[in-house]
Amino acid sequence: MNATGALGRYGEELAARLLTEAGMTVLARNWRCGRAGEIDIVARDGDAVVVCEVKTRRPGPFGQPMAAITPAKAERLRRLAECWLHRHGGAPPGGARIDLVGVVLPRHGAPRLEHARGVA
Repeated sequence: MNATGALGRYGEELAARLLTEAGMTVLARNWRCGRAGEIDIVARDGDAVVVCEVKTRRPGPFGQPMAAITPAKAERLRRLAECWLHRHGGAPPGGARIDLVGVVLPRHGAPRLEHARGVA
């Protein structure tokens, strides 16, 4: 695995812990739907399914992770959520939502995580 892949996996691990600590149950990680792409984390939050995109960054030219959801990325996440729901029996009573967890890994100090609900 290259350094970028390792950075992303570490960010996903931190995000999964954050969601679990917030009372969610992680159902799947790195779930693929053919050519449509991959969902970083699928979780259950009460009676809702949450498709969670994780963006991990080091300080630098790539900007803040929370700015990473473009309209095209949001549309891809909606298609992936529909694929998950279709393959797993449909929407639960609480429906589905798309969240984003941004992870910033500074050169020194603890990682900073931000969880935004319902981003797309």
